[in-house]
Amino acid sequence: QVHLVDSGGGSVQAGGSLRLSCAASGYTVDNAYMYMGWFRQAPGKEREGVAIIHTRSRRTYYGDSVEGRFTISHSNANNTLSLQMNSLNPEDTAMYYCAADTRVSGPLDHRKYRYWGQGTQVTVSI
Repeated sequence: QVHLVDSGGGSVQAGGSLRLSCAASGYTVDNAYMYMGWFRQAPGKEREGVAIIHTRSRRTYYGDSVEGRFTISHSNANNTLSLQMNSLNPEDTAMYYCAADTRVSGPLDHRKYRYWGQGTQVTVSI
């Protein structure tokens, strides 16, 4: 079982920045390396893949709407995932969720993940 606790959301004006964090625990030898990342969901919309990283290969995957503005990173030392979000705009307003799993085909597909954080709200105003 993997336990995820995400934090760092808040309110910011358009053009501003926020940094989200996700603390992971409950690793075992079998799932020490996995896909970890962020999804978001706005009211009335489907959950959307934002950014994913594989914790061993360090390969990253970004949603089209955030590429070039958001940067995902992971520290193996303290099992912490981070998402640096720059140049935020109102369309980025959503609940952001940390997610993780070991074997994932289609890393930006939220249906592939078993483990989820509780979510942190990001609100971007004009």
